[in-house]
Amino acid sequence: MTKIEWVKNQDGTQGKTWNPVTGCSPISEGCQNCYAKRMANRLRGQYGYPANEPFRVTVHPERLEEPLHWRKPSMIFVCSMGDLFHEDVPFDYIDRVFAVMALCPWHTFQILTKRPRRAVDYMNDYDGYTDKLGPIGEIMQDEFGWMTPEDAANIAPPGSELPKWPEWPLSNIWLGVTAENRPMWYERVPILKQIEAAKRFVSYEPALGPLGEVNLTNIDWVICGSESGPKRRPAKVEWIRDLKDQCVDAGVPFFLKQIEINKEIVKMPELDGQIWNEYPEANS
Repeated sequence: MTKIEWVKNQDGTQGKTWNPVTGCSPISEGCQNCYAKRMANRLRGQYGYPANEPFRVTVHPERLEEPLHWRKPSMIFVCSMGDLFHEDVPFDYIDRVFAVMALCPWHTFQILTKRPRRAVDYMNDYDGYTDKLGPIGEIMQDEFGWMTPEDAANIAPPGSELPKWPEWPLSNIWLGVTAENRPMWYERVPILKQIEAAKRFVSYEPALGPLGEVNLTNIDWVICGSESGPKRRPAKVEWIRDLKDQCVDAGVPFFLKQIEINKEIVKMPELDGQIWNEYPEANS
């Protein structure tokens, strides 16, 4: 179970995180006070975090099967302690992550990246999504030899029916980008819109500057939050209200995770008379 406010199951309980990849490297201003790096440093030498360089990009194949054993349908944040599309994560390993997600249609997976260009490169690596996902069962059995679709069917919740290998987009994968300021919004969000996904979302966290007017076409969800931690940079409520108002006008669900009030971080605060904890509608 995770404490991240926007990772919630449909029944309102907290969802989970799944970290088949940990570690990352700075790529933009939002990385300056990375919470995942702070946590990895505290856990150095434990739980798979290297002792000498705890935030080094590291793959964890031993964690791949975890979602297959979680029987309750859950919202799962993928790689909360890293970036699945980091340049140091091989495409053939990302294949294995996608294979597990394909085998778990009862879960919903949220992938958040600061590297949407590499996500595009990955999706195009095998001449398109359909060619990539179509033979996933063969990839798992022939290349990796660790689990077949038939094996996975025996782990599925009682009464569930494992679907045939689907064409992209998988209905249980949400793909998002972090856009902490106007330059990152204009760099990353247009790339996100090029990628087919069941849901596309944008995380304006940490909010580091005003966005101005943004184009929310083909965006299904917006998450927002000021920076937390001892070295946090303040966000102005006017920036957050402006984005909230644009989401309301465009009919895009808006989730306000936290803001700083009187020098204190307030989780799930009221803004303009209500708590903003909206989600996109689940795919059928």
